[in-house]
Amino acid sequence: MNIIICGAGRVGFTIAKILSEQGHSITIIDQSSEDIQKIDDTLDVKSIVGKATYPSILEKADASEADMIIAVTRNDEINMLICQIAFSIFNVQKKIARIRSQDYLNPKFTKVYNKENLPIDVIISPEIEIAKSLQRKLEAPGALDNVPFADNKIRLLEILINEKCSLKDIKLNDLTKKFPKLNANIMGVIRGDKFVVLKKNDVMINGDKAYVVINASQMKDTLTAFGHNEKISNKILIIGGGNIGFNLAKNLEESFESTRVKIIEKNKERAELIASELNDTIVINGDALDEEVLIEANIDEVQTVLALTNDDEDNLMVSVLVEKFAKDNSKLIDKRTMALINKPNYSLLQSSLKIDDFIDPRMNTVSSILKHIHKGTIENAYSILNGEYEIIEAEIIETSELINKELKTSNLPDEIRVGAILRGEEIIIPRSNFVFKKEDIVVLLAKKDFLHVVENMFRISSI
Repeated sequence: MNIIICGAGRVGFTIAKILSEQGHSITIIDQSSEDIQKIDDTLDVKSIVGKATYPSILEKADASEADMIIAVTRNDEINMLICQIAFSIFNVQKKIARIRSQDYLNPKFTKVYNKENLPIDVIISPEIEIAKSLQRKLEAPGALDNVPFADNKIRLLEILINEKCSLKDIKLNDLTKKFPKLNANIMGVIRGDKFVVLKKNDVMINGDKAYVVINASQMKDTLTAFGHNEKISNKILIIGGGNIGFNLAKNLEESFESTRVKIIEKNKERAELIASELNDTIVINGDALDEEVLIEANIDEVQTVLALTNDDEDNLMVSVLVEKFAKDNSKLIDKRTMALINKPNYSLLQSSLKIDDFIDPRMNTVSSILKHIHKGTIENAYSILNGEYEIIEAEIIETSELINKELKTSNLPDEIRVGAILRGEEIIIPRSNFVFKKEDIVVLLAKKDFLHVVENMFRISSI
């Protein structure tokens, strides 16, 4: 596909890198000659210095030939205008915009986003997406990530393999014998800095991060089998009442009825505002780096702490302070800590600071955008290792070459692995004699170099 990306910041750069490596033709536009120079020095893409709101710049980018435009500049209004111009003048069919302001995202005003008014096909809100991601993590204690597929009937879990895991060092082929009732499929593991697709005689080892496709109804059983018996937190402390913290608290109020949520927000006006918008959440105005404020928030009772301010250093320090509280008081229960980190180099500190999870808003946004890139009947996608692999959900229609074929005769390359099938209401972990049928929802793993193969398998038309 011919894709124009407007904005060469961290998100724009990452999207350009991933999509160009997947074989797409990429043009990136930014006002900053410095950011464009970084693009030129690093990526094999076309780059243009200029304002993407200028029709002449979009014309220079061959917008009339573009299949898609992705507006991820730092300004909401500019992203909106880019989509409008791309549609009105150049008739670009698919337009994706990153929009941060919550006012633009108010459900009361969504009717503005249509072809007659403001033609944006996909709106990505990083704050809302991160809040949803955090909620899913909280729903699956013990998992590093929890991603829904097939109308939430299939889940992808990222699970750390540690000493408590009874499945490690056992051949994959023997796991079904040990847990015959478990409807799960291990797609592969991150080992070191590489993704390894495990074969039937391979084993998981201590330190692996396993990606497991499961029947969503068996989430607790799956985590238990992997040695994780953590319980869902019913006492949660959020540090930072910005859009992410606020949206998360709102989601938790709606979905976790028995959970008590507190927010510590430094800015008094913001604290008062979110307190008026939330029903059951307790909002404390104060600095979370002040131990007295943490004591006021009953830190000794809290089970999960999420540091979600706009300041990386504050998020790290709060997490360290929480760890100190837990260490100094042997009576305290184990606490789970999560920290929002924008600077990628800080991820190197995770193990030494004993923070359970780092949240990268860049990759969260990138993943949200990438799932709208694919052709055919692909409905959902989740990126692994900066796009090296993807977990994809797609529907089999009458033009698919997989119809009525057995898995063993489908000639799928080793770089593509089928994880699970939703057929009606039934979740199937396919064996070699499994036969694909029309309307099957397929969840599979694919290496980036083979995404075009997946798209061909699920193309809308054979013509």
